[in-house]
Amino acid sequence: MRRARTLIFIFLIIIIAAVVAYVVYSTYVKPAPVETAAYVEVFIAAQPIPQGGTITADMLTTIKIAPENEVGVMFTLAERDGLVGKTAKFPLDQGVVITESMVGDVSSAVSIPGPSWAALIPPGMTAVSIPTNRFSLSGYAVNNGAHVNLNACFMFVDVDPSFQTILPNQSAILTGTGFGSVTTPGGLTTTGLPILSLGISSSGAPQGKLELDPSLQQPYYLLPSEDQRPRMVCQMLLQDIVVLKVGNFSRDAGATIDTPSVPPTDAEGNPVPAAPPDVVTLIVTPQDSITLAYLLNLNMELLDKDGLVTGYRPQTRLSLTLRNPNDQARQATESATLQFLLSQYNIPVPAKLPYALEPALPYLLPSSETIVTP
Repeated sequence: MRRARTLIFIFLIIIIAAVVAYVVYSTYVKPAPVETAAYVEVFIAAQPIPQGGTITADMLTTIKIAPENEVGVMFTLAERDGLVGKTAKFPLDQGVVITESMVGDVSSAVSIPGPSWAALIPPGMTAVSIPTNRFSLSGYAVNNGAHVNLNACFMFVDVDPSFQTILPNQSAILTGTGFGSVTTPGGLTTTGLPILSLGISSSGAPQGKLELDPSLQQPYYLLPSEDQRPRMVCQMLLQDIVVLKVGNFSRDAGATIDTPSVPPTDAEGNPVPAAPPDVVTLIVTPQDSITLAYLLNLNMELLDKDGLVTGYRPQTRLSLTLRNPNDQARQATESATLQFLLSQYNIPVPAKLPYALEPALPYLLPSSETIVTP
């Protein structure tokens, strides 16, 4: 019994000592917890900043992000002095988080060779220019930085594989002028093959074809009534490509992508309204740039009576369609041909009726023309 009381007394001493040790450790030995910030403030563009523009304090604002989302290339509130006074390497949209790769010193920006807008072309891409007008620019809805698709239309004709000329070929006249003679080794002379002469008529009649009349069972020779009609096909070639610039670039020293080109002037030096843009520069892959170079060279020279080039008639027509910049989807499209239109949109071919409307309308009137009633 006495031994049991001794053991209980020892256990009580051990428990009291443990409690005292914990209190002393918690109060004097345990380090104070390090307080971590609930958020970090980083700089963003408070307004659009043009390429090459000097960043000022009023162009900046901050947003709060979680500490684990902070990246070392961002500018925090404590690094404000290191951001103000820098120049923008690219056009910065409002709300973009500014990082070290987006800005640089004025001295380093000047030392970079080439035009400033070359920095807008991503690595592995290239810029190529194509002619355009208000129809191929979607009524001038396409501007700098727009995302577009590129459509192309072609005109196909049948050609002779050997001559590589459009069919039908021009026919010639083959006539016989007599028969040749052949002398055998024994001295005997016999009549040989007929001698034929090939002549070309002045009119150069086109080559026709022989058909059999089903009623009279008589053959007759058909000639084409006009030149071969081309067959048109249109297809979307490129999707989601970025427009670098609409119109000409400025040639002034230190110009940026937004610097306008030199305005035209009249004979007295007064500025005149600028002509609508007739060229657009696209950012494409090197392979696509080769494709566009091939398409741009598919044209025919238009000559006057003296043989001088007065213009070109392209064998392909390019057009741009505007798309949402946030839409990165790729669509599989079918080529548009006459057969596709008739089947896809359920267009019937009109029947040949024994009556018609008067007067005859051989072609469609443009929407800008008015019909005058006699």
